[in-house]
This record gives sequence, structure tokens and C-alpha cells, in this order.
Amino acid sequence: MTTILFELGTEELPPKSLKTLQDALCEQVKKSLLEQNIAFDGIKSYAAPRRLALQITNISDKQPDRVEQKRGPNLKASFDEHGELTRAGQGFLQGLNATGLNLSKDDLITLSDKKGEYIGYELTIQGKPTSELMPQIFQKALDDLPIAKRMRSGASKEEFVRPVQWVVLMANEQVIDAVILGHRTGNQTRGHRFHAPDFITISHADDYENILSNAKVIADFDRRQAMIVEQVSSLAAQASAQAVMPAELLDEVTALVDLPVALMAGFPERFLAVPQEALISTMQADQKYFCLIDNSGKLKPNFIFISNIDSKDPQAVILGNEKVVRPRLSDAEFFFLQDQKQPLSALAENLKTRIFQEKLGTIWQKCERMATLAAQIASQIGANQDEAKRAAYLSKCDLASTLVGEFPELQGVAGTYYARLNGEPVGVALAIAEQYLPKFSGDKLPATDIGTALALADRIDTLVGIFGIGEIPTGSKDPFSLRRASIGILRILIEKKLPLNLSELIKNAIAAYADKISDPVRTFDEVSEFINARYRAMYAEQGVAVDTIQAVQAVQVLTPLDFDERIRAVEVFRTMPEASVLAANNKRVANILAKADVAVADTVDETALVHQAEKQLYQAILDAKDAVKPLQQTADYQGVLTALVALAAPLNQFFAEVMVNADDERLKNNRLAILQQVRALFLSVADIGLLQN
Repeated sequence: MTTILFELGTEELPPKSLKTLQDALCEQVKKSLLEQNIAFDGIKSYAAPRRLALQITNISDKQPDRVEQKRGPNLKASFDEHGELTRAGQGFLQGLNATGLNLSKDDLITLSDKKGEYIGYELTIQGKPTSELMPQIFQKALDDLPIAKRMRSGASKEEFVRPVQWVVLMANEQVIDAVILGHRTGNQTRGHRFHAPDFITISHADDYENILSNAKVIADFDRRQAMIVEQVSSLAAQASAQAVMPAELLDEVTALVDLPVALMAGFPERFLAVPQEALISTMQADQKYFCLIDNSGKLKPNFIFISNIDSKDPQAVILGNEKVVRPRLSDAEFFFLQDQKQPLSALAENLKTRIFQEKLGTIWQKCERMATLAAQIASQIGANQDEAKRAAYLSKCDLASTLVGEFPELQGVAGTYYARLNGEPVGVALAIAEQYLPKFSGDKLPATDIGTALALADRIDTLVGIFGIGEIPTGSKDPFSLRRASIGILRILIEKKLPLNLSELIKNAIAAYADKISDPVRTFDEVSEFINARYRAMYAEQGVAVDTIQAVQAVQVLTPLDFDERIRAVEVFRTMPEASVLAANNKRVANILAKADVAVADTVDETALVHQAEKQLYQAILDAKDAVKPLQQTADYQGVLTALVALAAPLNQFFAEVMVNADDERLKNNRLAILQQVRALFLSVADIGLLQN
């Protein structure tokens, strides 16, 4: 068996795309090998700043031969009574010979299927050598890589994400001669740009990783990343700290170096007076440094960086990085001190000329609406209404600060720092940052009541305003992140167990816009429907069955918290042995009532109960009503459904023995009334007739 080695050597590849390019190249080649029916044991991918490579182990030397059946006309139409080929049969034979075959009628065989028998021929197609197919496979894989913008180098017409410098293509120790991206393949690679810059001959495809390791290149992306994590963690431990290593930053740093060497440096402690989020942001985004924090999460005056050289004088490298980072931190310090020359509230004047949305007015007008809505929410959750209003008025002021102008990701965070420095109440200051929580799926929620009120008010105001002017999200276009805002609203109300009526909040938000919304009724309906549609995405992510969600959505639920409690109850109910029978019978009840040609009565006439099975069912209904009444008052939906399981046997017996649509109208109507009461009991929780299993 054979090992195939492919390496594409380039100028430094985009670090944020390197891992994606590595994975895509591997998947494209694997897909092509399977399509070409070429057997192999495994593919190992490599990616470093100046190379993408694949090593395919135990690959077969050629494709297997395959037999292809050529089917001709019907057997009876192909031969005459003397056994000679008819014109149809001769035409089929001539067609085969036109491809280079030299066949006679004796070479033809009979093929059969359900429709009849046909003349045919089995053509054996010889498999091609793997070495002949690989250049095309690699070229196609490179062409199909997810590259947003390709470039050409010099006079070459070949395009790639970066200029190509060399190409290696080998089968064991032999070079597979080809031209890929305009370069003749060979067996020479290059090591580290500084430690081993010359060409190196690869003696065998199996030796690739070791050869590069000796040339100061750790070609395996995952191995290189593991080395970085180990080195950074070790240095952080020496400083009694924890390293902040976001996954995206770790991937980017891994893509920037061939030979990772972690070094620790520091900066003047005076910079710690600046919001640490600003310091961390500039060190991560601009310098690709790993910041250090203590056990309480406070930033330490140290950072770890990854050098791409094994320097003989690491202290010089450390001093160089410390020199580079100081101006960055000084800029952040300057912006922070500059903003403090006036109180946060003074920046509100700037918001009066900044547009939130052309048809919806300024950011300051949004703050005023948020203040009204946040105060209303605060009154319902036991929070201070005056502080909720104050937080709303200050909520967007930091957008006019120089610090947020330089570091947009600090909106809210900067406002919290400035509010604290201005002596604002703690709840007000914290709420300014918490208004943006949750920022993404699984993110933390606001911790304070004022922050909760502000987060809800901000999102509901935006939703209502954007829908009010007809800018409804379509497909993948959602410029105001309304889907994320909706899920944030639901998460806050559910996970913080707030029994707020979402419909009332939407109506209050619409009222705050006054004449800016031309059709309040349509806006209310569209916003409500949009938020309700987010239940499915939110619960599906949690593994809740779609039919469970549909069962709860089928009943009128006013609060998201109530919706969630019903979801949990139905999920437990469907695990019970009686669930499937009750679901099927509820569906049957719904269908019967939907087809009823009379208005079904709300009460049951006990004198019209003539069959033992309907008497037993009605008694079970009365017992169930008594059992679930206190449970419904406390919204114990799981308890309600558990109590209603007692209806399974009598309802089953009823359908087995009683004719609902009896000829006697009095009996028929009374039986419909019984089923109406069964339906109403279950609908107090959900429409379980929609459950599939």
C-alpha cells in the first residue's frame, strides 16, 4: 500500500481562515476519493502559516475494475425468427462498436428485469492508477476551497488566497509529476522562514512531519495549538494567574506561528485604573496577547505572547513586546480620562442628534421610550421605578464617549464604569452593561432587577419600532438582530421566572411610539407572531420535540414563563405509558367535535346518560375536575396531566362501546357535550392530540 503526500507552499496564509482552509481541503479530497472509489485508511491534514498539506495513508494503487451494463432493445424486437439480429438489434451492436469495441452478436447477453428481457452487454472498465487521478483531485479541491477573494501573483494567471511558492506531490518516495496552480510538483519543501529557510528534500511521504519538525516547523495544527495551551498555562501558573484564551484568538495565534514559544511580559500597573475590558480588548485584537487574571477575575499587569522564533535572547523579545504594547494601553488610558472630564449624563445631548433609525427618530428618543417601558416593567417585578428610568436615560450615553468610539465592543461596559465614577446608584450603573445581556445563545442573563427591566425594554422597543415601519426580517437578512432579541426576551422572562404578560408589554411599547407607528394593530399581531415563532427554535435547541411545542402553542398562553411550564409538563407526560393512547383519543375527540353539525352544550344532561360506559366516563370527568382544580390554580401543569391520566381507561371504553353520533339527537348532543368536557380538561394545559408518539 502507498502513502500520498500533498503540500501546497505559499506566502503567509490568512490566520483567521487557516483552520477553515485545512478542514475544507481535507473534506474535499476525502469526498473525491470516495466518489472515485479509491480505498484508503486515513487522511491526516496539516496547516501552518506557509503551508496546507495532506497525508493519505494506505491508499490503493488503482481504482477497482467495474462492470457497466449496456442495455439494448427488447429481446423479441432484437432477433427475428431465424435468430438473426433485426435492424434494432444491429443498431445496438453498431453503437457499441462505435466506442472502439469489436463485438459480434455472440458477445451479447440477455438482461432481464420486471418489465421483460433485453439484449445487452457487460463492459468491464479498467480502474485508473491512483497516481494518475490525484493531481486532478487536489486541483479540484483547491478550486473548491471557501476563499472569498483570490489573488494572482505577478504574470501568473493562477489564483489562490496567497501566492503559491512550491507544490509537493509524492507517492511514497516517488514524485507524482503534475502541474498544480501553475507549479510543477516535486519533493522539496521549506522549513521555518528564519531557522531553516532553505529547500529540504523529502525522502519519503511518511517522513513529512518529522522532516518539518527538524526544520523548526510544527506542521500539525492541533499539536501546535496543544503546545501553546500547555506553555501558556504553565507560565500563567508561575504568575499565580489564569490565562484568558478565547477559542478564536487561540486559533488565530496557532495559525500565526510555525514554532510556538510562549513568553511572559508586563506593563505598568497604572494602566489597571483603565477598564480592564478595554485593556484586554486592545491586547487581544491588536497584539494577539493572552491576558492574565487572578482568581477573582481581575486583570493582572502581565500578558503572555507567542513568539515564532526560538530566540537566543528572549529578554530582548520580551522588552520589544512591552515597548509595543505601552502606546496601545496609553491610548485606552487617554480615552478613559478624556471621557471623565464631563459626567455621563452630559453625553445625552449628543444622542439627540444621533439617529437610531431614520423613521423612528434619535437614540435619545429611544431612551425616553425605554424609560417609560422600563419603569412599567420595574413596577411589576418589584424594582425601583425611578432607578429604572434613570438607567434608561443613561443607557446609551456611552455611545458618545471616546472610549466606545475606539472600542465599540465596550458599549454598556464603559457606561457602567462612568456611572460608578459619577456616583450613580449601583443598580443603575450595573444595568447599563446588563441591558445587552444575553448577547448570544447560552450567554448569562442580567443579574439585577433594573438590568432585567432595561434589557427587556430595549429589545421590545426595537422589535416594535422596526416592525412598525415594515422592516420585517426576511430570510437571512436581520440587520437589527430581531431574532436574537426575541429569544433574549423569552430567555429572560422564563429563566428568571418572571410572570409578565408579554402581550401587554408589546402594547405598551407600541403606545410609546405614538404616531410613528401607522398601524398599531398590525404591528402588535406581527410582533407577537414573530416572538411566538422563536419558541420553536429555542426549545428545539434544548432537544424538545417539535410536536410538544406545537401542542402548547395550540392553546392561548399569555406569559412565556407559563408557556415554559406547560412545555415541561407535556415532556414529562409523553413519557407515561398512557400518553400515546390519550394523545390518539384526544385527536379523535377534536375531529369529532370539529365535524359536529350543532352547537355543543357546555353542560351534560345526566338524565340522558343511558350507557354504562358513558356514565363511567362522565363520573371520571367529575372526579378529574375536582382533582385538577387546585392544581390549575397553582399552575401545576404536570400535576394536571398526571391527574388526567385517570381518563385513559374510561375514554377508551367509551369509544369502544358507545356510538357518539347516535340517531337520537338528544343522546348524540349529550355525548358531544361529554367529549367537549374531556377536550376542555386537556386544553387547560395543551392540545395533546397533536403529539405524534
